Amino acid sequence: MVPEGSPRYTLKRVWLTKEEELGYYYGYSNEVLWPISHTAFRRPIFRREDWEHYKKVNEKFARAVMEEVGNKKAFVWIQDYHLCLLAKFLKQMAPAQIITAHFWHIPWPSYETFRICPQRRELLEGLLANDLLGFHIRYHCNNFFDVIDREIESKIDRERYSVFKGTHETLIRPYPISVDFEGINQIAESEDVRRHQETLIQEFELSNLKVIVGLDRIDYTKGIPEKLRAVDRLLKNHPELKEKIVLLQIGVVTRLHLHEYKDLNDEINSLVEEINWKHSTDGWKPIVFVRRHFSLPEVLALYRIGDVGIVSSLHDGMNLVAKEYVSSRSDNGGMLVLSQFTGASRELTDAVLINPYDRNQFSDGIYTALTLAEEDRQGRMMRMREIIQHNNIFRWAGKIISDLLKFKFKDDEIKYKMSDPAESFRLSYPADHSKNQRAKDS
Repeated sequence: MVPEGSPRYTLKRVWLTKEEELGYYYGYSNEVLWPISHTAFRRPIFRREDWEHYKKVNEKFARAVMEEVGNKKAFVWIQDYHLCLLAKFLKQMAPAQIITAHFWHIPWPSYETFRICPQRRELLEGLLANDLLGFHIRYHCNNFFDVIDREIESKIDRERYSVFKGTHETLIRPYPISVDFEGINQIAESEDVRRHQETLIQEFELSNLKVIVGLDRIDYTKGIPEKLRAVDRLLKNHPELKEKIVLLQIGVVTRLHLHEYKDLNDEINSLVEEINWKHSTDGWKPIVFVRRHFSLPEVLALYRIGDVGIVSSLHDGMNLVAKEYVSSRSDNGGMLVLSQFTGASRELTDAVLINPYDRNQFSDGIYTALTLAEEDRQGRMMRMREIIQHNNIFRWAGKIISDLLKFKFKDDEIKYKMSDPAESFRLSYPADHSKNQRAKDS
Protein backbone atom coordinates (compact mmCIF):
# COMPACT_ATOMS: atom_id res chain seq x y z
CA MET A 1 0.00 0.00 0.00
CA VAL A 2 1.23 3.52 -0.83
CA PRO A 3 2.05 6.22 0.05
CA GLU A 4 4.03 5.14 3.08
CA GLY A 5 2.53 6.45 6.31
CA SER A 6 -0.82 7.25 4.69
CA PRO A 7 -1.72 4.25 2.49
CA ARG A 8 -4.48 4.98 -0.01
CA TYR A 9 -4.04 2.50 -2.84
CA THR A 10 -2.27 -0.67 -3.82
CA LEU A 11 0.76 -0.45 -6.09
CA LYS A 12 1.80 -3.56 -8.03
CA ARG A 13 5.34 -3.43 -9.36
CA VAL A 14 6.27 -5.12 -12.63
CA TRP A 15 9.96 -5.96 -12.48
CA LEU A 16 12.05 -5.72 -15.64
CA THR A 17 15.42 -7.24 -16.42
CA LYS A 18 18.28 -4.94 -17.37
CA GLU A 19 17.94 -6.05 -20.99
CA GLU A 20 14.21 -5.31 -20.96
CA GLU A 21 14.79 -1.88 -19.45
CA LEU A 22 17.40 -1.02 -22.08
CA GLY A 23 15.37 -2.35 -25.03
CA TYR A 24 11.83 -1.47 -23.92
CA TYR A 25 12.32 1.82 -22.06
CA TYR A 26 15.55 3.43 -23.27
CA GLY A 27 15.30 1.80 -26.68
CA TYR A 28 11.88 1.57 -28.28
CA SER A 29 9.97 3.91 -25.97
CA ASN A 30 12.52 6.72 -25.91
CA GLU A 31 14.48 6.30 -29.16
CA VAL A 32 11.45 5.56 -31.35
CA LEU A 33 8.12 6.64 -29.86
CA TRP A 34 9.39 9.74 -28.04
CA PRO A 35 11.20 11.37 -31.00
CA ILE A 36 8.62 10.29 -33.57
CA SER A 37 5.82 11.89 -31.51
CA HIS A 38 7.62 15.21 -30.98
CA THR A 39 8.37 17.54 -33.85
CA ALA A 40 11.83 18.32 -32.52
CA PHE A 41 13.78 17.07 -35.56
CA ARG A 42 15.55 14.13 -33.96
CA ARG A 43 15.88 10.97 -36.03
CA PRO A 44 14.33 7.88 -34.38
CA ILE A 45 16.52 4.80 -34.04
CA PHE A 46 14.76 1.57 -35.05
CA ARG A 47 16.25 -1.67 -33.72
CA ARG A 48 14.45 -4.97 -34.14
CA GLU A 49 15.61 -6.17 -30.72
CA ASP A 50 14.14 -3.08 -29.03
CA TRP A 51 10.77 -3.80 -30.63
CA GLU A 52 10.89 -7.39 -29.38
CA HIS A 53 11.57 -6.15 -25.84
CA TYR A 54 8.74 -3.62 -26.19
CA LYS A 55 6.28 -6.39 -27.12
CA LYS A 56 7.58 -8.66 -24.38
CA VAL A 57 7.25 -6.03 -21.65
CA ASN A 58 3.74 -5.03 -22.78
CA GLU A 59 2.75 -8.70 -22.53
CA LYS A 60 4.37 -8.87 -19.09
CA PHE A 61 2.22 -5.94 -17.95
CA ALA A 62 -0.88 -7.67 -19.35
CA ARG A 63 -0.12 -10.81 -17.34
CA ALA A 64 0.38 -8.67 -14.22
CA VAL A 65 -3.00 -7.01 -14.77
CA MET A 66 -4.72 -10.36 -15.22
CA GLU A 67 -3.13 -11.68 -12.02
CA GLU A 68 -4.94 -8.88 -10.21
CA VAL A 69 -8.20 -9.19 -12.15
CA GLY A 70 -8.56 -12.97 -11.90
CA ASN A 71 -12.08 -13.98 -12.93
CA LYS A 72 -13.59 -10.56 -12.22
CA LYS A 73 -14.62 -7.92 -14.71
CA ALA A 74 -12.46 -4.81 -14.64
CA PHE A 75 -11.93 -1.33 -16.02
CA VAL A 76 -8.27 -0.73 -16.84
CA TRP A 77 -6.84 2.77 -17.37
CA ILE A 78 -3.58 2.64 -19.33
CA GLN A 79 -1.09 5.51 -19.32
CA ASP A 80 1.13 6.77 -22.12
CA TYR A 81 3.30 5.63 -25.01
CA HIS A 82 5.15 2.87 -23.15
CA LEU A 83 2.10 0.56 -23.28
CA CYS A 84 0.66 0.78 -26.80
CA LEU A 85 0.10 -2.98 -27.05
CA LEU A 86 -1.29 -3.60 -23.56
CA ALA A 87 -4.99 -3.33 -24.45
CA LYS A 88 -4.63 -5.81 -27.29
CA PHE A 89 -2.93 -8.37 -25.05
CA LEU A 90 -5.60 -7.89 -22.39
CA LYS A 91 -8.44 -8.33 -24.87
CA GLN A 92 -6.81 -11.50 -26.19
CA MET A 93 -6.48 -12.90 -22.66
CA ALA A 94 -9.98 -11.92 -21.43
CA PRO A 95 -12.18 -10.42 -24.17
CA ALA A 96 -15.37 -10.27 -22.08
CA GLN A 97 -13.77 -9.20 -18.80
CA ILE A 98 -11.84 -6.07 -19.63
CA ILE A 99 -12.81 -2.55 -20.67
CA THR A 100 -9.83 -0.29 -21.32
CA ALA A 101 -9.09 3.40 -21.63
CA HIS A 102 -5.69 4.64 -22.75
CA PHE A 103 -4.45 8.20 -22.26
CA TRP A 104 -1.63 9.32 -24.57
CA HIS A 105 0.36 11.96 -22.66
CA ILE A 106 2.53 13.23 -25.52
CA PRO A 107 1.64 14.71 -28.95
CA TRP A 108 0.32 12.46 -31.68
CA PRO A 109 2.34 13.09 -34.85
CA SER A 110 1.20 13.83 -38.37
CA TYR A 111 0.89 10.99 -40.83
CA GLU A 112 3.99 12.09 -42.76
CA THR A 113 6.03 11.70 -39.59
CA PHE A 114 4.41 8.54 -38.24
CA ARG A 115 4.57 6.63 -41.52
CA ILE A 116 8.35 6.10 -41.18
CA CYS A 117 7.81 3.78 -38.20
CA PRO A 118 8.29 0.15 -39.32
CA GLN A 119 5.91 -1.12 -36.61
CA ARG A 120 3.21 1.50 -37.21
CA ARG A 121 0.42 -0.98 -37.97
CA GLU A 122 1.10 -3.08 -34.88
CA LEU A 123 1.10 0.07 -32.71
CA LEU A 124 -2.16 1.31 -34.22
CA GLU A 125 -3.88 -2.05 -33.86
CA GLY A 126 -2.76 -2.14 -30.24
CA LEU A 127 -4.25 1.28 -29.54
CA LEU A 128 -7.48 0.46 -31.39
CA ALA A 129 -8.01 -2.48 -29.04
CA ASN A 130 -8.93 0.14 -26.41
CA ASP A 131 -12.52 1.14 -25.87
CA LEU A 132 -11.57 4.75 -25.12
CA LEU A 133 -8.45 6.56 -26.34
CA GLY A 134 -7.64 10.03 -25.03
CA PHE A 135 -5.29 12.78 -26.19
CA HIS A 136 -4.61 16.23 -24.75
CA ILE A 137 -6.17 18.29 -27.53
CA ARG A 138 -8.47 17.83 -30.50
CA TYR A 139 -5.61 18.52 -32.92
CA HIS A 140 -3.88 15.33 -31.75
CA CYS A 141 -7.16 13.42 -32.13
CA ASN A 142 -7.42 14.63 -35.71
CA ASN A 143 -3.82 13.61 -36.41
CA PHE A 144 -4.66 10.15 -35.11
CA PHE A 145 -7.73 9.92 -37.36
CA ASP A 146 -5.59 10.94 -40.34
CA VAL A 147 -3.06 8.20 -39.59
CA ILE A 148 -5.78 5.58 -39.12
CA ASP A 149 -7.49 6.64 -42.34
CA ARG A 150 -4.30 6.02 -44.33
CA GLU A 151 -2.95 2.93 -42.55
CA ILE A 152 -5.73 0.74 -41.14
CA GLU A 153 -8.75 -0.83 -42.81
CA SER A 154 -11.46 0.66 -40.65
CA LYS A 155 -14.38 3.07 -40.58
CA ILE A 156 -13.98 6.48 -39.02
CA ASP A 157 -17.26 7.86 -37.67
CA ARG A 158 -16.64 11.58 -37.31
CA GLU A 159 -20.09 12.16 -35.85
CA ARG A 160 -19.35 9.84 -32.93
CA TYR A 161 -15.64 10.72 -33.03
CA SER A 162 -14.72 7.06 -33.11
CA VAL A 163 -13.05 4.33 -35.14
CA PHE A 164 -14.60 0.98 -36.01
CA LYS A 165 -12.17 -1.84 -36.72
CA GLY A 166 -14.21 -4.90 -37.49
CA THR A 167 -17.02 -4.87 -34.93
CA HIS A 168 -14.97 -3.11 -32.28
CA GLU A 169 -15.39 0.63 -31.71
CA THR A 170 -12.77 2.88 -30.13
CA LEU A 171 -13.95 6.29 -28.98
CA ILE A 172 -11.39 9.08 -29.47
CA ARG A 173 -11.60 12.04 -27.09
CA PRO A 174 -9.58 15.15 -26.13
CA TYR A 175 -8.93 15.47 -22.39
CA PRO A 176 -6.61 18.41 -21.58
CA ILE A 177 -4.64 17.36 -18.50
CA SER A 178 -4.12 19.82 -15.66
CA VAL A 179 -2.81 20.27 -12.11
CA ASP A 180 -4.18 20.39 -8.55
CA PHE A 181 -4.84 24.12 -8.55
CA GLU A 182 -6.16 24.38 -4.99
CA GLY A 183 -3.43 22.14 -3.58
CA ILE A 184 -0.65 24.10 -5.29
CA ASN A 185 -2.24 27.41 -4.35
CA GLN A 186 -2.46 26.41 -0.68
CA ILE A 187 1.13 25.15 -0.43
CA ALA A 188 2.44 28.19 -2.33
CA GLU A 189 1.06 30.47 0.40
CA SER A 190 2.63 28.45 3.24
CA GLU A 191 5.38 29.63 5.55
CA ASP A 192 7.55 26.75 4.31
CA VAL A 193 7.49 28.14 0.76
CA ARG A 194 8.24 31.66 2.03
CA ARG A 195 11.34 30.35 3.79
CA HIS A 196 12.45 28.60 0.61
CA GLN A 197 11.97 31.85 -1.34
CA GLU A 198 14.31 33.65 1.03
CA THR A 199 16.83 30.80 0.79
CA LEU A 200 16.81 30.85 -3.03
CA ILE A 201 17.20 34.62 -3.17
CA GLN A 202 20.14 34.44 -0.79
CA GLU A 203 21.77 31.35 -2.33
CA PHE A 204 21.72 32.67 -5.89
CA GLU A 205 22.13 36.39 -5.04
CA LEU A 206 18.86 37.43 -6.62
CA SER A 207 18.14 40.56 -4.56
CA ASN A 208 17.26 43.64 -6.63
CA LEU A 209 17.10 41.58 -9.84
CA LYS A 210 14.18 40.75 -12.11
CA VAL A 211 14.16 36.96 -12.00
CA ILE A 212 13.30 34.85 -15.05
CA VAL A 213 12.70 31.22 -14.06
CA GLY A 214 12.73 27.99 -16.02
CA LEU A 215 12.15 24.43 -14.84
CA ASP A 216 12.60 21.62 -17.36
CA ARG A 217 13.79 18.09 -17.75
CA ILE A 218 16.99 18.27 -19.76
CA ASP A 219 15.35 16.95 -22.90
CA TYR A 220 15.76 18.05 -26.52
CA THR A 221 12.00 18.73 -26.77
CA LYS A 222 12.07 21.39 -24.03
CA GLY A 223 13.89 24.10 -25.96
CA ILE A 224 16.52 24.87 -23.31
CA PRO A 225 19.26 25.91 -25.79
CA GLU A 226 16.68 28.09 -27.56
CA LYS A 227 15.83 29.72 -24.22
CA LEU A 228 19.49 30.44 -23.48
CA ARG A 229 20.03 31.93 -26.93
CA ALA A 230 16.92 34.10 -26.52
CA VAL A 231 18.35 35.54 -23.29
CA ASP A 232 21.60 36.20 -25.14
CA ARG A 233 19.67 38.05 -27.87
CA LEU A 234 17.65 39.95 -25.24
CA LEU A 235 20.82 41.31 -23.65
CA LYS A 236 22.26 42.18 -27.06
CA ASN A 237 19.12 44.10 -28.04
CA HIS A 238 18.61 45.63 -24.59
CA PRO A 239 21.98 46.16 -22.93
CA GLU A 240 20.27 48.33 -20.32
CA LEU A 241 18.97 45.08 -18.77
CA LYS A 242 22.47 43.97 -17.79
CA GLU A 243 22.82 43.66 -14.00
CA LYS A 244 19.02 44.00 -13.74
CA ILE A 245 17.82 40.52 -14.78
CA VAL A 246 18.88 36.91 -14.30
CA LEU A 247 17.70 33.60 -15.73
CA LEU A 248 17.52 30.96 -12.98
CA GLN A 249 17.15 27.70 -14.91
CA ILE A 250 16.60 24.40 -13.12
CA GLY A 251 17.52 21.39 -15.25
CA VAL A 252 16.39 17.93 -14.22
CA VAL A 253 18.85 15.35 -15.55
CA THR A 254 17.19 12.46 -17.41
CA ARG A 255 17.98 9.54 -19.75
CA LEU A 256 21.75 9.99 -19.68
CA HIS A 257 22.07 6.42 -21.02
CA LEU A 258 21.19 7.92 -24.42
CA HIS A 259 23.83 9.85 -26.36
CA GLU A 260 21.31 12.49 -27.48
CA TYR A 261 20.89 13.53 -23.85
CA LYS A 262 24.60 13.49 -23.09
CA ASP A 263 25.20 15.71 -26.13
CA LEU A 264 22.42 18.06 -25.03
CA ASN A 265 23.99 18.44 -21.57
CA ASP A 266 27.30 19.30 -23.22
CA GLU A 267 25.63 21.86 -25.49
CA ILE A 268 23.89 23.50 -22.54
CA ASN A 269 27.15 23.70 -20.55
CA SER A 270 28.88 25.32 -23.49
CA LEU A 271 26.10 27.86 -24.08
CA VAL A 272 25.86 28.88 -20.42
CA GLU A 273 29.63 29.42 -20.27
CA GLU A 274 29.67 31.35 -23.56
CA ILE A 275 26.74 33.66 -22.74
CA ASN A 276 27.91 34.35 -19.20
CA TRP A 277 31.43 35.14 -20.47
CA LYS A 278 29.98 37.51 -23.09
CA HIS A 279 27.66 39.50 -20.82
CA SER A 280 28.85 39.12 -17.22
CA THR A 281 30.19 41.99 -15.13
CA ASP A 282 31.88 42.09 -11.74
CA GLY A 283 29.45 40.40 -9.34
CA TRP A 284 26.77 39.57 -11.92
CA LYS A 285 26.13 36.93 -14.57
CA PRO A 286 22.95 36.57 -16.62
CA ILE A 287 22.40 32.79 -16.34
CA VAL A 288 22.41 30.53 -13.30
CA PHE A 289 21.96 26.90 -14.33
CA VAL A 290 21.22 24.42 -11.54
CA ARG A 291 21.14 20.64 -11.84
CA ARG A 292 19.66 19.25 -8.66
CA HIS A 293 16.44 17.85 -7.26
CA PHE A 294 13.95 20.40 -5.93
CA SER A 295 11.16 19.43 -3.54
CA LEU A 296 7.62 20.64 -4.29
CA PRO A 297 7.87 23.54 -1.79
CA GLU A 298 11.21 24.54 -3.38
CA VAL A 299 9.68 24.40 -6.87
CA LEU A 300 6.77 26.59 -5.78
CA ALA A 301 9.21 29.00 -4.13
CA LEU A 302 11.07 29.16 -7.46
CA TYR A 303 7.84 30.03 -9.25
CA ARG A 304 6.95 32.66 -6.65
CA ILE A 305 10.23 34.57 -7.03
CA GLY A 306 9.95 34.50 -10.83
CA ASP A 307 8.91 37.80 -12.34
CA VAL A 308 8.74 35.83 -15.58
CA GLY A 309 8.31 32.08 -16.05
CA ILE A 310 9.39 30.61 -19.39
CA VAL A 311 8.17 27.40 -21.02
CA SER A 312 10.00 27.10 -24.34
CA SER A 313 9.10 23.58 -25.49
CA LEU A 314 9.69 22.80 -29.15
CA HIS A 315 6.73 20.41 -28.95
CA ASP A 316 4.73 19.30 -25.92
CA GLY A 317 1.48 17.43 -25.43
CA MET A 318 0.44 19.84 -22.67
CA ASN A 319 3.27 21.01 -20.33
CA LEU A 320 2.24 21.18 -16.70
CA VAL A 321 5.08 23.49 -15.61
CA ALA A 322 3.14 26.31 -17.26
CA LYS A 323 0.02 25.47 -15.27
CA GLU A 324 1.98 24.97 -12.03
CA TYR A 325 3.61 28.40 -12.42
CA VAL A 326 0.24 30.10 -12.87
CA SER A 327 -1.38 28.09 -10.06
CA SER A 328 1.35 29.12 -7.62
CA ARG A 329 0.80 32.85 -8.23
CA SER A 330 -1.97 33.62 -5.77
CA ASP A 331 -0.47 37.12 -5.65
CA ASN A 332 -1.44 37.53 -9.33
CA GLY A 333 2.20 38.41 -9.93
CA GLY A 334 4.60 37.19 -12.57
CA MET A 335 4.01 36.58 -16.25
CA LEU A 336 4.16 33.41 -18.29
CA VAL A 337 6.11 33.25 -21.56
CA LEU A 338 4.77 30.16 -23.30
CA SER A 339 5.69 28.27 -26.45
CA GLN A 340 2.90 28.15 -29.01
CA PHE A 341 3.84 24.51 -29.60
CA THR A 342 2.49 23.32 -26.24
CA GLY A 343 -1.00 22.02 -25.59
CA ALA A 344 -1.21 24.53 -22.72
CA SER A 345 -1.06 27.43 -25.20
CA ARG A 346 -4.56 26.45 -26.42
CA GLU A 347 -5.94 27.30 -22.96
CA LEU A 348 -3.56 29.94 -21.58
CA THR A 349 -4.02 32.51 -24.33
CA ASP A 350 -3.24 35.38 -21.95
CA ALA A 351 0.36 34.22 -21.69
CA VAL A 352 2.98 35.88 -23.87
CA LEU A 353 3.04 33.29 -26.67
CA ILE A 354 6.31 32.76 -28.52
CA ASN A 355 7.85 30.66 -31.28
CA PRO A 356 11.00 29.21 -29.65
CA TYR A 357 12.60 28.71 -33.08
CA ASP A 358 12.44 32.46 -33.75
CA ARG A 359 15.21 33.92 -31.57
CA ASN A 360 14.23 37.55 -32.11
CA GLN A 361 10.54 36.96 -31.47
CA PHE A 362 11.39 34.86 -28.39
CA SER A 363 13.62 37.57 -26.93
CA ASP A 364 10.96 40.20 -27.71
CA GLY A 365 8.45 38.05 -25.83
CA ILE A 366 10.67 37.98 -22.75
CA TYR A 367 11.08 41.77 -22.96
CA THR A 368 7.30 42.20 -23.25
CA ALA A 369 6.76 40.04 -20.16
CA LEU A 370 9.36 42.02 -18.20
CA THR A 371 7.87 45.40 -19.11
CA LEU A 372 4.11 44.76 -19.01
CA ALA A 373 2.10 47.35 -17.12
CA GLU A 374 1.13 46.04 -13.70
CA GLU A 375 -2.61 46.24 -14.37
CA ASP A 376 -2.26 44.30 -17.62
CA ARG A 377 0.00 41.72 -15.97
CA GLN A 378 -2.39 41.09 -13.08
CA GLY A 379 -5.42 40.91 -15.36
CA ARG A 380 -3.77 38.30 -17.55
CA MET A 381 -2.65 36.22 -14.58
CA MET A 382 -6.11 36.34 -12.99
CA ARG A 383 -7.75 35.08 -16.18
CA MET A 384 -5.23 32.25 -16.58
CA ARG A 385 -5.71 31.23 -12.95
CA GLU A 386 -9.48 31.09 -13.39
CA ILE A 387 -9.07 28.74 -16.35
CA ILE A 388 -6.81 26.33 -14.45
CA GLN A 389 -8.94 26.50 -11.31
CA HIS A 390 -11.92 25.35 -13.36
CA ASN A 391 -10.12 22.82 -15.57
CA ASN A 392 -8.10 21.16 -12.80
CA ILE A 393 -6.59 17.68 -12.55
CA PHE A 394 -9.65 16.29 -10.79
CA ARG A 395 -11.97 17.43 -13.57
CA TRP A 396 -9.59 15.83 -16.11
CA ALA A 397 -9.54 12.50 -14.27
CA GLY A 398 -13.25 12.68 -13.58
CA LYS A 399 -14.12 13.15 -17.25
CA ILE A 400 -12.08 10.14 -18.32
CA ILE A 401 -13.32 7.87 -15.54
CA SER A 402 -16.89 9.03 -16.10
CA ASP A 403 -16.66 8.18 -19.81
CA LEU A 404 -14.97 4.86 -19.04
CA LEU A 405 -17.71 3.87 -16.60
CA LYS A 406 -20.37 4.47 -19.25
CA PHE A 407 -19.19 1.36 -21.04
CA LYS A 408 -21.32 -1.60 -20.00
CA PHE A 409 -20.31 -5.23 -19.78
CA LYS A 410 -22.81 -7.50 -21.55
CA ASP A 411 -21.69 -11.03 -22.28
CA ASP A 412 -19.15 -10.71 -25.13
CA GLU A 413 -20.35 -7.26 -26.16
CA ILE A 414 -19.41 -3.84 -24.85
CA LYS A 415 -21.87 -0.99 -25.28
CA TYR A 416 -21.29 2.67 -24.62
CA LYS A 417 -24.03 4.99 -23.46
CA MET A 418 -23.78 8.70 -22.79
CA SER A 419 -26.05 9.99 -20.04
CA ASP A 420 -26.15 13.56 -21.32
CA PRO A 421 -28.83 13.83 -24.05
CA ALA A 422 -27.25 17.06 -25.28
CA GLU A 423 -24.29 15.11 -26.61
CA SER A 424 -24.17 15.16 -30.40
CA PHE A 425 -22.95 11.57 -30.67
CA ARG A 426 -25.18 8.59 -31.29
CA LEU A 427 -24.81 6.69 -28.08
CA SER A 428 -25.40 2.97 -28.55
CA TYR A 429 -24.87 0.56 -31.38
CA PRO A 430 -25.53 -3.07 -32.20
CA ALA A 431 -22.64 -5.50 -32.35
CA ASP A 432 -22.75 -5.61 -36.15
CA HIS A 433 -23.12 -1.82 -36.59
CA SER A 434 -19.82 -1.32 -38.39
CA LYS A 435 -20.54 -4.13 -40.87
CA ASN A 436 -23.96 -2.67 -41.67
CA GLN A 437 -22.54 0.84 -41.96
CA ARG A 438 -19.76 -0.25 -44.32
CA ALA A 439 -22.35 -1.99 -46.50
CA LYS A 440 -24.35 1.25 -46.71
CA ASP A 441 -21.24 3.27 -47.52
CA SER A 442 -20.26 0.92 -50.33
